[in-house]
Amino acid sequence: MSLRAKRRTIKIICTIIMGALSIAMILPFVWMLSASFKPDNQIFNFPIEWIPKEITWENYDKVWNSSVPFTTFVKNSLKVTLISVTGEVATSALAAYAFSKIKFKGREVVFLIYLSTLAFPTQMMLIPRFVLFRELGLYNTHLALILPGMFTAFGTFMLRSFFKSIPDELCEAAKIDGAGHFRIFGQIVVPLAKPAFSALIIFQFVSSWNEYESALVYIREKALATIPLGLNFFRDENSVSYGAIMAASVCSLIPIFIVFLLFQKQFVAGIATSGMKE
Repeated sequence: MSLRAKRRTIKIICTIIMGALSIAMILPFVWMLSASFKPDNQIFNFPIEWIPKEITWENYDKVWNSSVPFTTFVKNSLKVTLISVTGEVATSALAAYAFSKIKFKGREVVFLIYLSTLAFPTQMMLIPRFVLFRELGLYNTHLALILPGMFTAFGTFMLRSFFKSIPDELCEAAKIDGAGHFRIFGQIVVPLAKPAFSALIIFQFVSSWNEYESALVYIREKALATIPLGLNFFRDENSVSYGAIMAASVCSLIPIFIVFLLFQKQFVAGIATSGMKE
């Protein structure tokens, strides 16, 4: 077998494997969509009926028009996510610029210490943050969800990697023309880093939108619940409305798809270039 034929065979095998993995990952979402159009007594039928024999919109009606305030959950999730992502992008961008373009003594050591916080799992910080937020009067408020998401080492690391790929000569030329750090950051670095910003926005939006553990620990009132926590209210002591939960889950995915579609072109470029310069 020639080298060209071997490469083609390997390529075909890899394509088949990746295709199978993609289908395996998509199937749960297809099942969720299918289940959202079924009555509760048909959801767990086996073999699985991927296409419902009788499509019903009762579950979606229950989500939006029942006593469970799903509209409130959506508003809360949007509020928490948009503020968290905006703050995360702003703080990470400024920190990344400082670590990549401003030379100061101990810069690499400080960055490594800051980066080492990624080694601590989020679950380990739940109790310390709970105590801190309770003492500060932030417990059972949206600030308890927003503030931790606004300051992360991941965003700083990701943007710093991209900023380092921007030639220092551009910044030096701007300094010669009298530009300060904020002007260089706003007029040179930020426009060139749109792919990295797009990737970070998508990552952080999905992470904040799907955050459940923090909401479970810090939020107690139904009126303050986000969507992941609000899904619990579709069950009571005697029954669980799986159809409504599936319908609510489908609705909760729509904002994620919208954000991805808005930033998908820049997202691919950001993934390809961020984190590759270390």
